[in-house]
Amino acid sequence: MTAMDEQEQRRRRLAAWRGSHRVLARRSTDGTVAEGLAALAAAVGGGSGVGGGSEAEIGSASSTGAGSGFVHDPDDAVDVYGGGVVADLERRVAGLLGTEAAAFFPTGTMAQQVALRCWAGRTGNATVALHPLAHPELHEEGSLGAVSGLRTVHLTSAARMPSAEEVRDHPEPFGTLMLELPLRDAGFVLPTWDELEAVVAAARERDAVVHLDGARLWECGPHFGRGLQEIAALADSVYVSFYKSLDGLSGAVLAGPDVLVEEARVWRHRYGGQLFQQYPAALSALIGLDRELPRLPSYVAHAKVVAGAMAEGFAAAGVPWFRVDPEPPHTHQFQVRLPYDAEVLDEASLRQAEETGVTLFRRWGAGAAGAAGLPPGVSVTEVTVAGAGLEWSAEDVREAVGVFVGLLK
Repeated sequence: MTAMDEQEQRRRRLAAWRGSHRVLARRSTDGTVAEGLAALAAAVGGGSGVGGGSEAEIGSASSTGAGSGFVHDPDDAVDVYGGGVVADLERRVAGLLGTEAAAFFPTGTMAQQVALRCWAGRTGNATVALHPLAHPELHEEGSLGAVSGLRTVHLTSAARMPSAEEVRDHPEPFGTLMLELPLRDAGFVLPTWDELEAVVAAARERDAVVHLDGARLWECGPHFGRGLQEIAALADSVYVSFYKSLDGLSGAVLAGPDVLVEEARVWRHRYGGQLFQQYPAALSALIGLDRELPRLPSYVAHAKVVAGAMAEGFAAAGVPWFRVDPEPPHTHQFQVRLPYDAEVLDEASLRQAEETGVTLFRRWGAGAAGAAGLPPGVSVTEVTVAGAGLEWSAEDVREAVGVFVGLLK
């Protein structure tokens, strides 16, 4: 497919998703520049928000500061190399996670590189133990070794977090154990709370520090039956993202003890992450913390309904093989796997949106299917259940699956 063809397909996808009256999740990336700017302006009292009643609409977000009724004092000065709304966000996240300090980074990739580099210097061991499906291994072009001089080892190849025994019995030392919660490319899977505690304890026995890749940590509480502070307290440091679960523009925070965060700020500058102004991203993160974070438990609960109904719908439609994984989901996201080419599934998904106004699935691809031990010829899609998805009943899902399968024939 040429670049022009891909651009046309992207326009077609966006038109179909925006035009759908029923979706499982609306994303800020489906909107226009004008809509995004209007949403930010509304959050600080400068506009009326995004029209149309979509989930992207901000309106007057609930207040957390300055008594203004908005997410941040509209009369505050813009940030300059930090401070202002950026510092406000850092304090807010440190409080939510129960850590001594937090530092804002433009990307999670940079935040984690810095964290792992700092821990390597402090432990004297540049080896990081992590899952082969972890984000740095699959999606960062070998960044840990190429940029930061770190070495990685894998404790298991199973599509789950390593066990305490695997951590304890690994034959060579490592300075840091990095745990991705949830493990996205295995299906957004989580261990049990007892398993997580045991893994952390096993790392401590080896004198290794524990870092949490918590890009999606925000929605892990319901599965563990624990609050954010109790989860974060297991680790020596934790990274969280703002543009995934919270639908922010961009950005991440590295949280942990004062001494680590102060060193991380130095490395952030060295890595080129000390940006002149970041208030749009910081504002969007505060909006997400106010609006989306309290709603995530309801999304997680309804994702179980949606996933179960999808499995029932595929079975009723006579699909020869399918997998909804995990079932039930551990968070508000899960994977669906079908034995068709991604192009065929993409076209059926688009046609369903265009012809019926229902977006059930978005993009399909091979993803990390091979690494997760799936059969060849299987395509994977990620399903997210957010605010718009709460309107779907189980019967709505089963009916939509039936229509989708019909478009494959």
